[in-house]
Amino acid sequence: MVKKTFDPIKILSMAAPVALVAGLALAPQAWAGSKDMRYVEDTSKQNWKTNYGECWVSQGQHVDSAACGDKVAEKVAEKPSTECKDEDKDGVCDDKDKCPGTRPGARVDADGCEIVADKVFTSLEVDQFDFDKAILKPPMKKALDKYAAEVKGTPGDEKLLVIGHTDSKGKDAYNMKLGQRRADAVKAYLSKKGIAADHMTTKSMGESQPIASNDTDKGRAQNRRVEIQVK
Repeated sequence: MVKKTFDPIKILSMAAPVALVAGLALAPQAWAGSKDMRYVEDTSKQNWKTNYGECWVSQGQHVDSAACGDKVAEKVAEKPSTECKDEDKDGVCDDKDKCPGTRPGARVDADGCEIVADKVFTSLEVDQFDFDKAILKPPMKKALDKYAAEVKGTPGDEKLLVIGHTDSKGKDAYNMKLGQRRADAVKAYLSKKGIAADHMTTKSMGESQPIASNDTDKGRAQNRRVEIQVK
């Protein structure tokens, strides 16, 4: 009678596939998940690796995995859209627009309410000041009456910058002070006409910004002026 001997190496080689099949049988979710993944996952959603650290591969769509040595691109956060609904096209979003339906081309404040445009008073339009004076002449007062009514007639909240100018007669330093007195005179008059004083600021440019030649009486009269910038 021949005594049978068992080869341990052969036994281990036969047992390895059996163990693998048994392991896969115990993890049905891994196989189910592999339909859409290249790498097999275990029940805890971890990549299933061999004893050599290699990921088990299955058929299906390839999904990169950093754990398996793939280079995975970082997700870039999407920037929120800056576009908003603006029915009247005034540059203010409808959800913040307190004055919807603004007429086309009108200037508006931060709330979407119409405000007046910048204003330049010149001697071609109205006689404002005599030479070396900061006293408002009657035609200028009449023009400011009209301007004050326009400001009060708009729904917006205007902030006015009143700028005084002079001709080139006299010294620069003196003309800076003269321009300031002219701007202050306009502010004071508009305040009397109902424009809030704390909504107006004044500034002098002296003789630095002529709009006409200072070589003629007519040109110098044009340079003696006040302009109003609206914000």
